[in-house]
Amino acid sequence: MRSPLILLAACALALVPANTADAAGQWGPLAPPNPHLGPLGTATMHGDAGSSDATPLAGPGPGNVSVGVYPLAAACPTLLQGSDGLVVALCTAIAGQAPVLHLLDPAGGAPLGASLASLTLTKGSLLGGVYAYLDNADRLVVVDGNRTLLRVAHTRDAAGGWQLAVESSTDLSSAIPVSDNVTGLVPDWSGNVWFATGKGLVGLVAPTGRAAVVALPAGEQVANSISAAPSGRIAVATTHALYELRAAAGRPEVLWRAPYDRGRARKPGQLSWGTGSTPTYFGPNTGADYLTIVDNADGRVNALVFRSGSGQLVCTQPVLTKGGAGSENSPIGISRSLFVASTYGYPYPAVPEGAGQAVPATAPFIGGMTRVDVDDAGCHTVWESTVRSAAVPHLSTVDSAIYTVMRIGLDTTTPLDGYAFTVIDPDTGSVTSSRPLPGTVVDDPLQTSPLVTHGGEVLQGTITGILRIR
Repeated sequence: MRSPLILLAACALALVPANTADAAGQWGPLAPPNPHLGPLGTATMHGDAGSSDATPLAGPGPGNVSVGVYPLAAACPTLLQGSDGLVVALCTAIAGQAPVLHLLDPAGGAPLGASLASLTLTKGSLLGGVYAYLDNADRLVVVDGNRTLLRVAHTRDAAGGWQLAVESSTDLSSAIPVSDNVTGLVPDWSGNVWFATGKGLVGLVAPTGRAAVVALPAGEQVANSISAAPSGRIAVATTHALYELRAAAGRPEVLWRAPYDRGRARKPGQLSWGTGSTPTYFGPNTGADYLTIVDNADGRVNALVFRSGSGQLVCTQPVLTKGGAGSENSPIGISRSLFVASTYGYPYPAVPEGAGQAVPATAPFIGGMTRVDVDDAGCHTVWESTVRSAAVPHLSTVDSAIYTVMRIGLDTTTPLDGYAFTVIDPDTGSVTSSRPLPGTVVDDPLQTSPLVTHGGEVLQGTITGILRIR
C-alpha cells in the first residue's frame, strides 16, 4: 500500500482446522517481535517487520464509536505509536506537498486538532519517504529527499514543550543516485537497516553506518515497502518479480527471484504496473513460513504463496472474483490465512510519475475482499465479499475482527460519497457493524493504513488529516 497524496502517499503441510483462530478465539502466531523496532503492532505501517497487517492489540469493537478529527491540512498515511503512547504521523502537506512529521497524544488533554510538535523534512520523489518505522528507542527512521537516513527523536525542552529533532543521520548519496529515492525501509533482526529504491536498488546500512547495495534487473521498479523475517530474510516485490534476499558478508544477496504475471498495463485503482502488494510474511509455525503477494494478471488476479527460504511456489489462488480485479493493498497474513482487499477503480487524485496509463483509463470502484487459506492441497477460498474497503484492512488477533473504513455511495464514486467505520468477521466475511463517519471527500482515507493504538482506538489517515475513532 501507499498513499496517493504522498503521491499528491503458507506451506508447512498439516491438517487445517475449521478456522485458524485458537480455542480462545485468538488468531496466530505472529512472528516474534523484531528487537530493533518499537512496540509490536504499532511500529510500522503494516504493524510489524513482516507486514502482516495483523495486530495483537484490541480495537474499538463493533459497538458505538465517537469520532474526533485532527485537521492537519495534510494527507497522513503513516501513523506509528511508540512505547510512551505518543504517535508520530508522517504526512504530506497539501500546500507544497512537503513531508511533515507531527507528534500527537491521542490520550492527552491537548485539543484534538493540535499536534504537540512538527518537523518538515526534505521533499523527495512522490513515493519517497512514505514507509518509515519507529525503532526500539521510539525514534522515527526515515530516508528524506536528500537520500539521508534520519533518526528523529521527540523530547521535551526545559519549559515542558515537545520538539522533534534529528538525532542522527547517515548519508546514502554515495549508494543511491541523485535521480532515485528510497521507497521501502525495514530493519532486520541483526540491526541492519534495509532499503529499496524506486529504480530497483536494494541496500542495507549496517550498524556501523556502512551501506552496500545490489541492483535488481534493469527496468524493475519498487513501488511498495519491503518486509523482514526473523530468519534474516528480506522480501522485495518489484513491478516484475518477487525476491528474497539476505545479508552476506555485509552485502545484500539475492536468494531467489520469482516472476509473476504483471498483465498488459497498470490497472485503474493501482499506482504502478505490477503488484500493489508490500510482501507479507505469515505462517502457522514461525509466523513467517510463507510469503505472499497479489499479481496484476489481466482479468482475474491471483494470490501467490511462496515458501520463505526456497521460493517454492506453494499455490496460486484466484481472488476478488466477486469484486474488482486488482489490489493496491498489502494482504493481511496470519497463520494459514490471508485476506485480500480490492482497490480496482479507486479514484486516486494522482499517480506517480512513470506509472503508465491505466487500462482501462477508469473503472467503477465496486470493492471486494477474499479470504484464502493454505492447506495440505495448496490453497482454497474460504469466503468472498463485496465490501468496499477504502483503507488497508487490519486484523486484531485478540478481537478476532477486521477493521477498515468502507466507502458509501455509488460504484461510480462522487465527492458526495460517505465513509463508515466497519468491523468484519474474519471467519465468515460478514460485516459485524458499520458506523457512519463525519464528512465526505475531506475524510477520504485514500486506501491508507490505520493504526490500532495501545489505548484501543483506531487512528485513520485521510486526505486532510487524521480521524480518531474510539
